[in-house]
Amino acid sequence: MRSTSQNRQLIGSPSWTKRLVGLWNLENIKIVKCVIVSVVGATVLLIGIALLVLPGPAFIVIPVGLAILASEYAWARRWLRKVRRMANDVVSARSRTTPKDSAV
Repeated sequence: MRSTSQNRQLIGSPSWTKRLVGLWNLENIKIVKCVIVSVVGATVLLIGIALLVLPGPAFIVIPVGLAILASEYAWARRWLRKVRRMANDVVSARSRTTPKDSAV
């Protein structure tokens, strides 16, 4: 057991603050951010893939998951570009096939 004077000396010493600051250096923060983005993005993407067979907005959730992952990974940026291109093609094809003036 430590006496109260020893506890005060440990609390007042700058060594514990140096260790605390050393734990939260920039490299550790980048790693934590990458892990969080990976877990959240993969979870949203997997939910979107599951929604392909379950009732739900899979075609909205999958691009959201890819957008989250695209903030960290180049492969997700490429897939997101492909998904955007496919969505633009579908929208433009739908606008060409539907009549603009349907007066009966």
